[in-house]
Amino acid sequence: MRIIIYGAGGIGGVIGAQLFKADHDVVLIARGPHLEALQNNGMRYETPHGSDTLPIPAVGHPSEIEFRDGDVVLMTMKAQHSLDALDTLRAVAGEDIPVVCGQNGVANERMALRRFKHVYGMLVYLPSNFLEPGVIQTNSAKTIGILDTGVFPEGTDSCVETLMATLESANFSARPVADIMRWKYGKLLINLGNALNALCPRNDEANPVRALLREEARTCFEAAGIAYTAEDEITARRGDLMKSAKIDGVGRQGDSSWQGLMRGNRDIEADYLNGEIVLLGRTLGIPTPANALLQTLANKMAREGTTPQSLSAVDLLRQIEIEADQPG
Repeated sequence: MRIIIYGAGGIGGVIGAQLFKADHDVVLIARGPHLEALQNNGMRYETPHGSDTLPIPAVGHPSEIEFRDGDVVLMTMKAQHSLDALDTLRAVAGEDIPVVCGQNGVANERMALRRFKHVYGMLVYLPSNFLEPGVIQTNSAKTIGILDTGVFPEGTDSCVETLMATLESANFSARPVADIMRWKYGKLLINLGNALNALCPRNDEANPVRALLREEARTCFEAAGIAYTAEDEITARRGDLMKSAKIDGVGRQGDSSWQGLMRGNRDIEADYLNGEIVLLGRTLGIPTPANALLQTLANKMAREGTTPQSLSAVDLLRQIEIEADQPG
């Protein structure tokens, strides 16, 4: 099995590095200065145990790959970039190639299944840092991360079994999971805080806002009959697998949304995280003022290039309360 990682940022970069170090066949698809750095200098891969420079094959477009039987494409770009990437991939590789959606949110699999016959969801718990072109970090000092996978919308098959065995051999915990979307909806509850962490400092003042985001989501899930994992299930799955440690005295520096803004990105994933709850709320007639406001403000911050974490969580909570009192 050759694994083609489409989107070689924090998550895709760590997975690619671990596979490469375990002597598996892997190709990265990247872009811009990051691609240039990978091609010219290799990937500088940093962990709490040290640093390696890895000459991982990297290309800028799927058309530069000669696809073959046994290839699997792992999508690890942000959800707002999925649609263009899926259309590009189909035009080159055809609709039979297996596509694994290793992104946050629950919309990527639906987009993929419109275009490809064999689509899989992947649950990702993997602390990574991507702040500098060509440099990928993970703060995992034990098992690198959890990468459970299942057929979308449900089930497992031989492709999942082979992929999980491959990832297990590269120091990931990777299990076939038949109800993968239940797990991804549970992860979505956690990822609703990504926009909050981008907008406001991470402190106790943000906790009431975080609680409102999740409360709105649970209300929508239950009204829609959507199954999702409870926090104790997620805690049990993680167990003591992943031990976090510092790299050169520095711990993990924020989640992927914050990191993207710090790299100067002018877009953010909020439409596919908080926006998923807003969509459900509008469909079901359920107010979601907290998620709607964070979706709007996060997009505005990204679009205008405002300094991340420059808002007050106290002011944000007050604004949510005002929005909740508005008619309609």
